[in-house]
Amino acid sequence: MSETVTAAYAKANLPKLLKQAEKGKTIVVSRYRKPIAMIAPAPQPLRRTRQLGTGKGRIRILDPHWADPMTDAEVEQLLEDRH
Repeated sequence: MSETVTAAYAKANLPKLLKQAEKGKTIVVSRYRKPIAMIAPAPQPLRRTRQLGTGKGRIRILDPHWADPMTDAEVEQLLEDRH
C-alpha cells in the first residue's frame, strides 16, 4: 500500500502526506522517476507499564516539618519581607 509522488509534489503537500503516513500509508518520493526517499509511519514506541513503589528510598525529605501550617508570626514575617 504505497504511493509514488514527485519531490516537487511532496514539497508542496508535505502536511497532507504526513497525515497519510499517520494513517499507515507509505509514500515514495521520486526525482526524475528514481525513488529517493520514503515517508512511512513511525514504529509505535514501546511503553513500560508504571509500577507503584519503585521510587522508594530515592527521595529524601530534608525538613520533616515542611508541610506544617505557618504560625501567625511566620505569616506576618513573610508579608513584611515582600514589601
